Order: sequence, then C-alpha cells, then structure tokens
Amino acid sequence: MARVGLTTERLTRAGAELADEVGFDQVTVSELARRFDVKVASLYSHLKNSQDLRTRIALLALEELADLGAAALAGRAGKDALTALANVYRDYAREHPGRYAATQLRLDPETAAASAGGRHSQMTRAILRGYDLPEPDQTHAVRLLGSVFHGYVSLEMGGGFSHSAPDSQESWSRTMDALDALLRNWPAP
Repeated sequence: MARVGLTTERLTRAGAELADEVGFDQVTVSELARRFDVKVASLYSHLKNSQDLRTRIALLALEELADLGAAALAGRAGKDALTALANVYRDYAREHPGRYAATQLRLDPETAAASAGGRHSQMTRAILRGYDLPEPDQTHAVRLLGSVFHGYVSLEMGGGFSHSAPDSQESWSRTMDALDALLRNWPAP
C-alpha cells in the first residue's frame, strides 16, 4: 500500500515537488494525500495541517538554496562572488519555482531564527566584506541585493521581460555590473 514508508521528510519532499508542479499556493495536505493515494487522516501523524506542510517546504527550500549558495561562493570574491550568488537565486527560481516561492513564506520568529535564512544573510555579508562596507551600510546593502535579486527573478518568471529586446540575460548581466559599481562606490551617509 502507498502508506508504507510515509515520513515527514518524504511528505515534505513530495510537497516541494508538488509546489514546483502546481505552485506553492496550491499545496495542501489534501492534495498531497491524493498524490500518495491515501486518506488525508493518514498524513496527520506526520503533518499538523497544510500550513505545517508549507512551512516545512519553506525550510527545505531555504536549506537547499543556502547549500547551493555556499557551494557557488567557495573561492570567489568581489563581483565574481556577487554574480555567483545572484545566479544561484535565479537558477533555483527557474528550476524550482514552487520552492522558490516557498522561500518567501513569512515564518514565525522562532522558526525563522532556526532556519537556513540566517545563512543567506551571512553569505551576502561575506560578499560585502570584499566591498569594505561598514554597518549600517552593510545591512542596507544586504536588503538592496535581496530586493534586486528577488525583484528581477519575480518579474522575469512572471514574463515581464519576455516582450522586448534585449533579452533578459543581457539585462541581468548589466544589473550585476551596476550592483558591483554601486557597492564599490557606496555613497557616504
């Protein structure tokens, strides 16, 4: 029977795959039960509810993205590191659109603090050390980079750049150049 082997981890991974297929907002315990051909009640020994499932998918996605980011940053600095991390976010969003959407889920403070979200900030701060930004400028720059990466990726995935030339890759490259120049010449307060 399909019920054999169900674990919280297996259900979370299946939920993440489902999110990539149908969209993160469409992921529910009921939909997951249909995928495993089991009754919804069978999943409640592993998951509290659909919000618990979505939170677990968000945590998985944050962890995957942090692992990819760390691997991409190894041995890199400056613009090369900036571009590598930005490309990780963009590529992950393209390959796993539902999981990427899950990374934007608002988590309660305790869950957020225990998540890989902090690693994302640490990686960005590691890049910024190469630009020699003091606090609070470093925090402003972390927020700027996150906003640009997420904003660009969201617009691109929504088809916002598909209707005109030049192609979005050229604009992405120019955006990385502009961010690098801005960080090198960060304005004084």
